[in-house]
Amino acid sequence: MRYLTFLVVLLLAGVAFAQPKLKKVQLSKEISVHLPQDFTPLPDDGIARKYPASTKPLAVYTSPNGLVDFSVTQKQSQFKERDLDMLREFYKANLLETFSKVDFIRQEVSEVKGRKFIVFEFVSSVEDERGTTNMAPMQKYSIVQYTILGNQLMIFTLHVPFMLKNDWQQPAREIMSSINIKP
Repeated sequence: MRYLTFLVVLLLAGVAFAQPKLKKVQLSKEISVHLPQDFTPLPDDGIARKYPASTKPLAVYTSPNGLVDFSVTQKQSQFKERDLDMLREFYKANLLETFSKVDFIRQEVSEVKGRKFIVFEFVSSVEDERGTTNMAPMQKYSIVQYTILGNQLMIFTLHVPFMLKNDWQQPAREIMSSINIKP
């Protein structure tokens, strides 16, 4: 009986950590991405709470438990796609400034569906550097991709709690490599 219980637990764990099935989501007329079937759009009030920035993301999709987020943000830019190599160092410095610690897995300019993107894949930590709390650093696994579309900088992000990195690294790469922008 113990062995049967053990097998059932293993089977349930395997189902829980199975690769998510992806479906095509049209984010705008020009932009689509393949996201897990169970991801849903975050409503405006949820976006305002989770992403309190001066530039509101165009779209945010989240997992059922709210732990994994995919977002796309659009900002005015005077740069062109040919400037991405130069911009990579600027955005790398920005990430290093944003987080207490960043361990890069990838930092490159690569092509996705015929378009060049700056790609950062990393694990970040945010610590209370003022020492006002006793909380442990908060760690996340992320992939952030930047590209230029006309006079707009497009920023695609996928954030996952670090404890889920091993389960999400391959699906995250598949999601981010599925971004398609029509010219």
